[in-house]
Amino acid sequence: MDDKAPVTSKAAAQARADDIRAFSRELARLQDEGALSLDDGQRSALAAHHARLLAGYAQGFDIDRDARAAQLSLGMRVASFLGALALAASVFFLFYRYWGLLPTPAQVGILVGAVIATLAGTLWIQSRDRSGYFAKLAALVTFACFVLNVVMVGQIFNITPSDNALLPWAAFAFLLAYTCDLRLLLVAGILCLVAWVAARTGTWDGIYWLDFGRRPENFFPVAIALFCFPQWVDHAARSGFAMTYRVCGLLALLLPVLVLAHWGEASYLDLDRGLIEGSYQLAGFALSALAVWLGVRRNWQDTVNTGIVFFVVFLYSKFFDWWWDSMPKYLFFLVLGMAAVLVLLVLRRLRAAAGRAQA
Repeated sequence: MDDKAPVTSKAAAQARADDIRAFSRELARLQDEGALSLDDGQRSALAAHHARLLAGYAQGFDIDRDARAAQLSLGMRVASFLGALALAASVFFLFYRYWGLLPTPAQVGILVGAVIATLAGTLWIQSRDRSGYFAKLAALVTFACFVLNVVMVGQIFNITPSDNALLPWAAFAFLLAYTCDLRLLLVAGILCLVAWVAARTGTWDGIYWLDFGRRPENFFPVAIALFCFPQWVDHAARSGFAMTYRVCGLLALLLPVLVLAHWGEASYLDLDRGLIEGSYQLAGFALSALAVWLGVRRNWQDTVNTGIVFFVVFLYSKFFDWWWDSMPKYLFFLVLGMAAVLVLLVLRRLRAAAGRAQA
């Protein structure tokens, strides 16, 4: 039996380690129940094989070998995020503290040098930090320096603010996210990209780019592209990236639909306001239900949860429009509670149907 780890990423190694722990627990239960019996030689060989695998994964990918290590890793992720915020704030206030004392060439040199130095430091740490926490902290600081660079260079040379700044921010965030396997920067890149597409589309209609939120329908094309992107590009080697794209895509789609369901004037459609809002309310229910159905079919728990949340939000907002002013408050909240019970019953039937299909 080959003891070498048949995986090439930390996500795959962690998944295999989790499977080994779950298998060991179930094997112990089966032996206690008398459903399976292994002799001493088999148990020793199996335990030794798993120990070698876990040791190899821990050495190569710095995985969490048990629940206690997973809890500590969560604390390390929180500390890494808070530390990155603190360091980024420190850089920001340091620049502004002494900025007026420096000549223009020195200001530009410091801005460019800060980005180059932090990027080089991130790559150096990435090559030596198996855990990835220090590299992620450095990557967040590097992104903050890059954003500050673009903003302050624009101020130095009196460049008119433009939505074009969002594109280099998005590109740099994506570069760091894929290099350091950092979902937070992936979200930052997605937000910059979504904002740029919405702002650019809005300018074609004569809207100032900072007012891109006035036309929620501008978000629809990029939302669909984000949701479909993981189907076009394999992200198996990066844990959570596919989920992040799907959830961000659904948010970029369903949030504007929710806004248009109560603010028909923002639509491009030249129709009666009530008709526009009613149409988007129906679309919200349909899209949320479609997300739940697709998530169940593809085993995408993130898609199921997002669809359920928005279906309930659309349902409750519709109840509010219908009955808040006409019903006693105790009766209104009773209706909300009964609606939640109905949703639970429907989801239970869906879960049972999915279980029968798998069987």
